[in-house]
Parts: sequence; structure tokens; C-alpha cells
Amino acid sequence: MPTQIDVVLPCLDEAAALPGVLTALPPGYRAIVVDNGSRDGSPEVAARHGARVVHEPRRGYGAAVHAGIEAAETELVCVLDADGSFAPRELPALVAPVAEGIADLAVGRRRPVRVGVWPWHARAGTALVAALLRHRGVPLRDLSPIRVARREALLGLGVTDRAFGYPLELLIRAAAAGWRIHELDVAYAPRAVGTRSKVSGSVRGTLRATRDFAAVLRSVDGPR
Repeated sequence: MPTQIDVVLPCLDEAAALPGVLTALPPGYRAIVVDNGSRDGSPEVAARHGARVVHEPRRGYGAAVHAGIEAAETELVCVLDADGSFAPRELPALVAPVAEGIADLAVGRRRPVRVGVWPWHARAGTALVAALLRHRGVPLRDLSPIRVARREALLGLGVTDRAFGYPLELLIRAAAAGWRIHELDVAYAPRAVGTRSKVSGSVRGTLRATRDFAAVLRSVDGPR
């Protein structure tokens, strides 16, 4: 197993969650917090807790993730939401199949720890998009924002979406390239108090994400 692994955390107003997330990273996992225009002091909080802070002025989940992957220095790279909904202790289980050469990409399948964690509109939207993915030959049940892959391979996929469609395009391009994709169950908990989801936190956010997903499905060819 690698001795050091960079963890990219896209961040927009997550100051309330960052201390808990950053202090829970396993030994050898180095945080790269990509600030995407926060107004709540997130960059300062991240720096105080030992994270490397990267500023990405172009708004969008994909823009933040891409900037973090470009800034990473380790062979393997993890991506993890900064809102506290995923426990960093889940990362080694996702890293293992990639590090051992069993998988090219490991992704989490969200398993809510209790009722109400995953709002109905977000779950329904994810189920629909995942079904469309399976129809196109990508055998997944979720589009989880926790994943692990090799940095150079990720950049080599040429993912262009810089909004909510980034993870969907990533999965389609990875499958088209013949990547072995492993999906593992991960616990999905409530976000840290004082933070709000940009997607599942409202029907509007879910609709925006669904719009971005639809654009990717129209424009990106899947596996043949």
C-alpha cells in the first residue's frame, strides 16, 4: 500500500464540517481542500487543520475536483466530500483494490445510516441516472462522490464537465476505456450541522444536477 495518498476535498462553505473531516483522515492521507469561492472562512479553517488549500475561482463541483487532482502529487488520489457525510475511515477500503491492481476505479455506494439522511428527490434522481448508466453498460447503483483512482489515469480520461455532471462523465469515460470499476458500500451520514448540500439540500439543487447529468448523457459516448 502507498505510504502517502492525497485526498481531494472540493469545498464551498464547509467551515463547520472541515475540522471533523480533516482530523479524522487516516495516517498517510493528505488533505487538499479546493476552495470554490467560500464566504465562511473555509480556507482558513482548512489551513489551521493542516490541509493544503487550493483556490479554484471557476465555480462548479467538477472544476474543484479537477483542480485538486491536478494539484495532487501522489500516484493514487481519493476524492471525498468535505461536508462530513462520509467518514474518512472508509477510504482505505476503497484504496485497497486500486492499490492491489484489482480495480482501476473504486467508488462508494451510499448506504444511509438512518431514515431521512438521503432526501427522496436526491435518491430518486440518482436511481434514474444509475439505471441509465447500467443501460449503457456501466454496472453501478450510485454516483457517489467518494472514489479512488490513479492520478495520471484520471487526468488521461479527458473529463471536460466542470459542474455537477463531472462524476457521471468520469464513470462513462472510465467504462468506455475498459476500466475495472469496483463499487463498495459506504456509510452515508447526515452532513455536519451548519452546512447545506448544493444538490440534495433542495429540489432545485437536485434538478440542476439532473440537468447537468442529462447533458453528459447526450454528449458523451459510453462503452460499446
